[in-house]
Parts: sequence; C-alpha cells; structure tokens
Amino acid sequence: MPLLPYALARPFLFGLDPEQAHELTLGSIARLQNTPAQCLWAQPRTNDPLTLAGLAFPNRIGLAAGLDKNGRCIDGLGALGFGFIEVGTVTPKAQPGNPKPRMFRLPEASALINRLGFNNDGLAAFVANVKRARFRSRGGILGLNIGKNAATPIERAVDDYLLCLDGVYPHADYVTVNISSPNTKNLRALQSDDALDALLAAVQDRKATLTKQHGRSVPIFVKIAPDLDATQVDAIAATLKRHAIDGVVATNTTIARDAVKGMAHADEAGGLSGKPVFDASNRVIAQLRAALGKGYPIIGVGGVLSGADAKAKVDAGADVVQLYTGFIYRGPALVSEAAGALAAAPPR
Repeated sequence: MPLLPYALARPFLFGLDPEQAHELTLGSIARLQNTPAQCLWAQPRTNDPLTLAGLAFPNRIGLAAGLDKNGRCIDGLGALGFGFIEVGTVTPKAQPGNPKPRMFRLPEASALINRLGFNNDGLAAFVANVKRARFRSRGGILGLNIGKNAATPIERAVDDYLLCLDGVYPHADYVTVNISSPNTKNLRALQSDDALDALLAAVQDRKATLTKQHGRSVPIFVKIAPDLDATQVDAIAATLKRHAIDGVVATNTTIARDAVKGMAHADEAGGLSGKPVFDASNRVIAQLRAALGKGYPIIGVGGVLSGADAKAKVDAGADVVQLYTGFIYRGPALVSEAAGALAAAPPR
C-alpha cells in the first residue's frame, strides 16, 4: 500500500488543468524514482506469471502507451506493481503536438478526451531515457510504441516507422506499431487493406535485418482502433496473420461520442478513453480472437476501472490487460485490484 493515499492527492490533481496535472505528476515521478522517496507510491507486484509472444510477463496488468510518452518514468511507474509497461508513442523528430487545451476530463463517465497528437521529445531523447531505466532488469516487460511525425506525408509514413523501429529495437521487449491514434491526420488510413499490407511488409522485412544484427527477435504488435466494423476487423486479422505479426493491441481511443452525449467537453475533438470505450474494445477483442484463433497474443485495453473489468477483457479474449484512464481515476489501487483479480482467475 503506498504511503501517500491517492484519495488525498486526487482532489488536488483534479483541481488542475488535466495536462498540467499530468505533467506535474510525471515530473515528480521522474525526479523521485529510484530514490527513497519512491516508497510514497510503491506497492508490491502481484505474482501471476504468463508467457506471451515468447516473453515472461510477471503478471497480466500493464500500463498503456500514452501516459509516459518520453519514457521518463519507467522505473517509477514500474514500482506501482505493473507487470509490463508500454511507453511512447515516439516519433523520429521531436514535435509539440496539437494546440492547447487538448486534454479534458469527463468525470461523470470516468472518461478523458485527448487530442495531444504524439507530443514527444523525439527518438534520441526517448532511447536515452529507456536505456537509463532499470525496470527490465527487475523482471518487468517493456513495450516501446512507435508512430509517425505529423509533418510526414502519409505516403511516407513507412519511413518514420522504420526509423523508429531501428532506434528502439535493441532496447525493447516488444515494439508496438501505432496506426490508430485519431489525433494525427490520416494516421488511421494505415488500417486500410493496402496501406496496412505495405506497412507490415516493410516492418517485417526490417525486423528480419534487425534480428540478425542484434541476435534477438523482438515481437512486433500492432495497435488498432475500436471504431472498426466486423469486416474491417477480419481484414486486419488476416493481414496480421499473413505477415506473421506477433500480436495485436486492442484498442486505442474512440471517436464515437454516443456514450457521453450532452456532457461537458463531449464535443471536443480527439480520442475518448475510459469507461465509454469498454464495450467497443471488448467487441473488437472478441472479433479478433475469433478471427485469429487460440494462442495469438492479444493485449486488451480500454475502459478498465476495476478488477471485474480486467477479467471481462480476458473473458472477451485478451491475454493481458493494460490500464490508462482508469489509472487516472482510481490510482495505484487499481493496479493491485486488477492484477489480483486476474491472478485469482486461470489464464484464458
């Protein structure tokens, strides 16, 4: 149990602008991680080992990409009991992202809307942060999430993904190719049949080269959107199998607003996360499992705010589960609760 209860910190943080609260929290963790002060938020890691995509996960609860875009806080966040952490999305060049304000809370729905737009310090700074982290040496699994710069034309997107893959490959347990953020213009077009086919062919070709160069094969995952119909999900599943992609992350944020209609900030542009995306995410997970079959690695994410929600993700077909918005609303207790709920249930 952390020495600093989240119930005391949350009112203060929720009194700030969401992005200001986010930066204040990450800045504090970055400064204090791996110091005695880390005991303020540290808690034990639930033991619930699972081997997935050839990786030994210490438990089935992870942190989703997007919270720590620059990989500044890997060790501090790892101290919260996560079995795995995914950081990024990183792009080749540093970029400021979209104009502020660009993050909004919808407390009635336990939700967030963000249109950050892959704001990050660039690949070189990201890799330097990752190299300093000790989380992997302490048994945690580290995923590195890659994307394209906003200024890169969509027809040259493959170049950005390959640059990022070259940079992160030696330092990752797995790499996630993010083609599903709604906040970079035309990015989701990469989920279409021909574009996805070309991207994954290029990624796998480069992976073969990097595997020989570094003497290890790093699993590649692809992160997809919840706003896909059954035909699109089946087409993506077929493409993943055709290119022997190692796994899939389902799902990113949604552009749908039905669940938050009439609420303050509901009409803001960006991706909606939290409880409203839970059902859509589970639907896509179930469709992927049906299409991909037993044994294909699926990371489930979207709307987990309780241990029961985490179990529902696994019941839908996910092997392991990630948190983000639920973690903002519930704090460290959600990590232990969700990990404990899955430890008490047999693997799917």
